[in-house]
Amino acid sequence: MPAACEDIRDFLRREPASILVEVTGVAGSAPRDTDAWMLVSEQAIFATIGGGQLEYMAIDQARRALRSGIAAEPMNVPLGPEIGQCCGGRVGLAFTALNAELADHLIARSEGEMAARPHVYVFGAGHVGDALVMALSLAPLRVVLVDTREDELTACIVPHIETCLTAMPEAVVRDAPAGSSFVILTHDHALDFLIAAEALKHRDAAYVGMIGSKTKRATFRNWLSRETGLPDLFDRLVCPIGGTALKDKRPAVIATLAAAEIMTAALSWKASQIKPVSVVSR
Repeated sequence: MPAACEDIRDFLRREPASILVEVTGVAGSAPRDTDAWMLVSEQAIFATIGGGQLEYMAIDQARRALRSGIAAEPMNVPLGPEIGQCCGGRVGLAFTALNAELADHLIARSEGEMAARPHVYVFGAGHVGDALVMALSLAPLRVVLVDTREDELTACIVPHIETCLTAMPEAVVRDAPAGSSFVILTHDHALDFLIAAEALKHRDAAYVGMIGSKTKRATFRNWLSRETGLPDLFDRLVCPIGGTALKDKRPAVIATLAAAEIMTAALSWKASQIKPVSVVSR
């Protein structure tokens, strides 16, 4: 279940009797770090601390506490053969019964995390654009699909993404925050070039990619040098997106390969700027 703000609000409304499980300490190899947490009710869970036997044990501990009404004791779990995991590390877990104050804190934390997600602007709601936003929709990114055509935007219905109808998509680039990624795949090569040139001027962009062939890449390089007088900008362009290892032009394949490329760039940029913090430290 994606940990979007609307999801956690819905979960808390449906499952007010829940236990918060937090990873409080990690030594050695472990499925998740100390920013991981989950909510456990009698019937459902929200988010994850890494899965596997460790998570099953945590769920069981939380549900026994819910049934008994007695606070769950912290756990310190070695991730070895005795529990059927071979990570080799050790994980500390804390359990806290949900109350109104804690619920508000989790909502605020989730909203803060959502607001801090790297932006990915996908220009072009065609076949590849639609497939790409679908591939990115489950990632911890803020995805915005941009197009000049209302019908194309309306036809794309993907949860957890935003849409932007504009006659001047290059203006969206100018207003984008630092660390944004720009993926250009419109229905018009001239528009692609205009957006790409604006994105490449965004010196603190995490990623600038444009769909295309060798011919389109060479044409854009010449155009960029002529129109901007800044040929060095071209070195920052990823074209074609998704790499060249596979020669498969199906939209879903291009989108899957490009999504991994974009997410790596976006999250790497964020990691270089922000130190990790505990999710629910009070």
